[in-house]
Order: sequence, then C-alpha cells, then structure tokens
Amino acid sequence: MTSQPGPEPSLEGVFRAETGSTLNWLGLPLLRLLARGRPVTADQLAAVTGRPIEQVRAALAGQGDIEYDDQRQIIGNGITLRPTAHRFIVDGASLFTWCALDTLVFPALLGRPADVESTCHATGVPVHLHVEPDRVTAVEPATTVVSLVTPADRTEIRSSFCNQVHFFASAHAAAAWLHDHPGASVLPTAQAQHQARSLIQSLPLAGGPGECSCC
Repeated sequence: MTSQPGPEPSLEGVFRAETGSTLNWLGLPLLRLLARGRPVTADQLAAVTGRPIEQVRAALAGQGDIEYDDQRQIIGNGITLRPTAHRFIVDGASLFTWCALDTLVFPALLGRPADVESTCHATGVPVHLHVEPDRVTAVEPATTVVSLVTPADRTEIRSSFCNQVHFFASAHAAAAWLHDHPGASVLPTAQAQHQARSLIQSLPLAGGPGECSCC
C-alpha cells in the first residue's frame, strides 16, 4: 500500500545500513541487554560479546545515536529508557522505542512478545498493539498504518529515519503528513512487520533473530 506517489521507501536499505556497521555483533546484544530495563555498561557488552573492551568502546564511539546517562552508561539504542511516543512493554519491563517500526521489529529480534502503546501522529488517537515475534496479533484502531521514508543519511538513522516513522490511525489520517513528505508511504502494521521481519531473517545477524546468549 503506497499512499503517496514516488519511490517506495526501502526497508532493506535501512537494515543494510545498520548491519553494515556493528549491529551484527554489538547491536543485538546491546538491544537485548537494554530490554531488561536497566542501563548497560561497556564491560557488560564485552562480557556478552566476547570482544576486548577496547574494541567495544571503539565501536560504541562510532555509533552517534547511542544515548548515555550521566554515568556514561548506555540507556538507548533503538530501545530506550527515556520516554518517547512509543511505549514498548516486554517481560513486564516498560520501555520505549525510537520509532513505530521498532515496536514491530524488536519482538522478532528479542524472541519475546510485546505490548505497544502509542498515539496517532496526526490526531493523537491512542494506538495499541500486541506484537508476537512472528506476527501482529492485535491492533487498535484496526486501520492503523506506519509511515516509512528512505533515509537520506544512513549514518544517522535516528534523525533521518526513526524521527519520520510514526503510527497513524488510518491512511486518511496520514494524508496531510504524506503531502508534506514526498516519497514517503504508509503500510498497514501487519504488512510493515512482515516485510521488516523477512529482511531481518535474510541478514547476517549474530545469534539470529530470537536467539539470545546475553539474557
């Protein structure tokens, strides 16, 4: 479903950009540690990845979007402990994500179901979902869609992609936003999750989706 003329945003490009750096050995363990709901240290990452602490610190320094607290502990990288528009509840931990698509993708990466609480970016209408690792099982409103864009700068995924990926209560509710974002599109939540999950399964992610040696 493409609701605006122009090239359809490439989910593959986003995931290739991320996995081309450190997602395959650093990002997944970090995501899974953050899903515990507590800050993460470089020492913890070194322990779960089996990498020298110097290599971990160098990799972290090259990731400009990572969020830190005052003690330089990691509190955000896709999943974040800082409130955003997208609440992500997994294993009883109340977390947040950087964008709407994250809430659909992370259950597959974590191998755990999640409840999602968000709002329509245009109308403020509450949006609720239950997302299993392999499918979206509940969506309210049922007409909810996700906006997608092709990131102009793939070195800064949060600013160029995540900040433009929202829930809308319907394609109609997204119309004005789409008018202001030429080349963007919207997809039903189940379709967006299916496409993203299929791409994840084709990528060389360490441990594979759902497999976790750190939690």
